[in-house]
Amino acid sequence: MNKNSILYLLFTLLLIAACSGTKNLPDGELLYTGAKIKVEGDATPKKERKALKAEFEAIVRPKPNGSFLGQRPKLFIYKLAGTPKKQKGFRYWLKTKVGEAPVYYSKVDLEYNKLVLQNHAENNGYFNTKSTAYSTRHGKTVNAVYNVIPNKQYRIREVQFPQDSTVLSTAISKTKRRTLLKKDQGYSLSTIKEERLRIDARLKEKGFYYFNSDYLKVQVDSTVADHQVDLIVKVKDKTPEQSQTQYRINDIIVYPNYSINMDSTVTASASALKHNDMTIIDDENLFKPRIFDRTLYFKKDDFYNRTNHNLSLNRLVNLGTFKFVKNEFKVADTIGNYLDAYYYLTPLPKKSIGLEVLAKTNSANYTGTELNVNWSNRNVFKGAELLTISAFGGLEVQVSGVNNGFNVYRFGTEANLVWPRIISPFHFLSSSGFVPKTKATLGYEFQNRTKLYSLQTFKGSFGYLWKENERKEHQFNITEITYASPQNVTPLYQEQIDANASLGKVIEKQLIFGPTYSYTYTNTIEKRRKHTFYYKGGVDLSGNITGLATGANLKKKDTIKVFSVPFSQFVKVESEFRHYLKLGGEKQLASRIIAGAGFAYGNSNEMPFIKQFFNGGTNSIRAFRARSIGPGSFDGTATTNAFLADQSGDLKLELSTEYRAKIYDFVKGALFVDAGNIWLLKDNPDKPGAKFSKDFLNELAVGVGAGLRFDFSFLVLRTDLAFPIRKPYLPEGDRWVLDKVSLGNSSWRNDNLVFNLAIGYPF
Repeated sequence: MNKNSILYLLFTLLLIAACSGTKNLPDGELLYTGAKIKVEGDATPKKERKALKAEFEAIVRPKPNGSFLGQRPKLFIYKLAGTPKKQKGFRYWLKTKVGEAPVYYSKVDLEYNKLVLQNHAENNGYFNTKSTAYSTRHGKTVNAVYNVIPNKQYRIREVQFPQDSTVLSTAISKTKRRTLLKKDQGYSLSTIKEERLRIDARLKEKGFYYFNSDYLKVQVDSTVADHQVDLIVKVKDKTPEQSQTQYRINDIIVYPNYSINMDSTVTASASALKHNDMTIIDDENLFKPRIFDRTLYFKKDDFYNRTNHNLSLNRLVNLGTFKFVKNEFKVADTIGNYLDAYYYLTPLPKKSIGLEVLAKTNSANYTGTELNVNWSNRNVFKGAELLTISAFGGLEVQVSGVNNGFNVYRFGTEANLVWPRIISPFHFLSSSGFVPKTKATLGYEFQNRTKLYSLQTFKGSFGYLWKENERKEHQFNITEITYASPQNVTPLYQEQIDANASLGKVIEKQLIFGPTYSYTYTNTIEKRRKHTFYYKGGVDLSGNITGLATGANLKKKDTIKVFSVPFSQFVKVESEFRHYLKLGGEKQLASRIIAGAGFAYGNSNEMPFIKQFFNGGTNSIRAFRARSIGPGSFDGTATTNAFLADQSGDLKLELSTEYRAKIYDFVKGALFVDAGNIWLLKDNPDKPGAKFSKDFLNELAVGVGAGLRFDFSFLVLRTDLAFPIRKPYLPEGDRWVLDKVSLGNSSWRNDNLVFNLAIGYPF
């Protein structure tokens, strides 16, 4: 072994020793490396012992320093950072955010942990559990060893609820149908606590405002049979009388212009307004009283219930008009058991103006910036209506794939007016905590694609938004109108149209109007679920009633025009389904399926360009440039490479699977596979192989790749590098190109590697 090899070996050994965290330990300290837990004994089945072991491992403390391949890089970084002079700067960030302080054995309390494990076992019915604890040393490291021997688990034989005839006991007994305490179920202290909370929640629905779960006890009788218990639900003797009483609602007093310094008693006498069951104290007359009819669920003489309590608060917050929402109930000064309900509402500033600078990406691989100026009025007609007027301007540059200098400049304005109610000739009732809304939109945008053309777009819509709950949301636009008109078409673009007629669709005048509907369901907010889902489905109808009424038929040359423009007539449906599988820690498998179809008829021969389907790009099949796949097996690469991709279709299928994992702190990684294509419903002689057929699965494009996500909480910056492994435009039998992958070949990389820079996750 030569001198350089010896030096290299010594350096490696020193680096390993440093990363292991055992170098330069304080005098008398040893590094704690974790706990080994053994669950032994034949009294419990092997499956139960395995489950107990997993529970024990989660609760034993402290947790050792994180390790990777036997080393502790975070501990190494912590020591490398030294002692920062100030609580800021790079060294402080490196030590406190990236590094990890050493966990010494002196912080381990074996006896305490032993009792914690023993108590956990007994709280789950393994009474008379025995446990021991000791430690083992290996050089400068120590690990703890815990032996736990659980007894046979006690199970529930019978559950008894109160039998006396008091109002409270009767109400408690009526809840037993949905009890969490089931016969033959293992005894569990945590389930007993949950049962007390469940009963309390049910009582809150029946007027017992002052009741508390602490007033309930569950007695355990373990003498009834071998390894069985009876559970007896009781009300504690010292439960206050007030907590055993059902209350009804008396007066409802609302302060819609409340401030901390307000003297409510003086204000009430000076400016009280009676409205239905409410008294409204609004000396400046800021709000119309009727908005509280739609937000407050309580009526006079109703039993108090927590559902209406929470729904009312949720709706007041959901109005988006109040900065603070406070509510309290007081025993009414009247005969009987009544509560007065008080609502103290502090409004947000009525008018505001804001400036936003956004970084953005879109499906065509364009990245750029946008400047938005937004002005809003939160109570424009004194009914909590929100009027927002915005002006915007931006620049987008194509940074992925081929960049031909076709940058996009855009500016425009948009006005939105949202009413916190359904404006309709029909009465609309909602029991949701979310306020149903009516929304009207008017907008204008001017877009200039340098070297190509300009496009003016006018749009307007009127419709409704409502949420059934936090998982289900609906949006129904009675009408959605879009009018697009091209300008300044350059000779360069006209030349391309002459060579490829499909590019002419982009600059056709378009008039689209009709209803749209979308439904969204998601439970991804439920963080504890292993499987979570997201679904969005929508239907877009344009010109259907008008087409039927006028008898428009393009085939018979009965084309109907509005403002000298043939209106579009089509039906379009699209669905997106996502599934997220948690694999433990911050590892996750995310999958997505998108399917869509559009059918033009009557006044239209094909779908308008802006309503057609496309594939590829930063949020689609990332191994292909946006709008460069399909339709079908059609080879559009000649157009794509020389000019601007425009490969659109009437049908779409897209599938993606992505494995996500944390690499380091805010840096996360992903491995992904994307597949999909688009197709036409009709033959197009200019695009052979584009029509949908029974062999559509053989025409899927497939790409793979890897990426990094820099998750800064307020912003996720995503970089993906991908390449195709199946190209649908190649001859059958040659479409799989996995054997041709050559990452070391610069020519292959130039032709196949696609870099995507984006904001946010792809799905």
